[in-house]
Amino acid sequence: MDAPTAVQRTLVCAACLSVLREAPWPRCARYHFPRGTGRVPDSGCLECAGWPGCLVDPLAARMARLCPLPARDALVVPVATTRGQARRRGYNQAELLAREYAARTSAPGLDALTKEGEGPSQVELTPDQQRRNVRDSFTVRPNARAAVRGRAVALIDDVLTTGATMAEALERMGARGVTVIAFARALPGRDGLP
Repeated sequence: MDAPTAVQRTLVCAACLSVLREAPWPRCARYHFPRGTGRVPDSGCLECAGWPGCLVDPLAARMARLCPLPARDALVVPVATTRGQARRRGYNQAELLAREYAARTSAPGLDALTKEGEGPSQVELTPDQQRRNVRDSFTVRPNARAAVRGRAVALIDDVLTTGATMAEALERMGARGVTVIAFARALPGRDGLP
């Protein structure tokens, strides 16, 4: 049997892809429905206003229950995303998880990391490629260095690939130790969903 072509491996055919358009901003951070339709000025998204709380609450609750803080004085830090990724999504999922995790563990949270560069998704790469992809891309914000120095850090992410680069950045800036806490783990060498 012949290997499938690139077109056959996609979920949407070329004709359909050619007519898909990205929704304009501003749009809902939950599912990107355009906002500002004129129905109610400056309101939140009317399409999902009645929906139950987003997935962050149950995910963070489970993380807090199964992965307690690494130390009593730990600082909760979300994994950073690039400005471009945040602009496209409208949010940083790790930041949302970290905020809820911090609230549930009564720990202080700090947006301490920045990320530069727009490489490919870590989930799609081998461990060696992942390390090269993010080498030197995470740094501690200058105004966060004093808060990180000497503290245990709980580094929060939605999906863990290696975690090595972010932890290294925090330890270089004087963190006493870094514990990576993520909701899911990407398994190297696995194609597609399990």
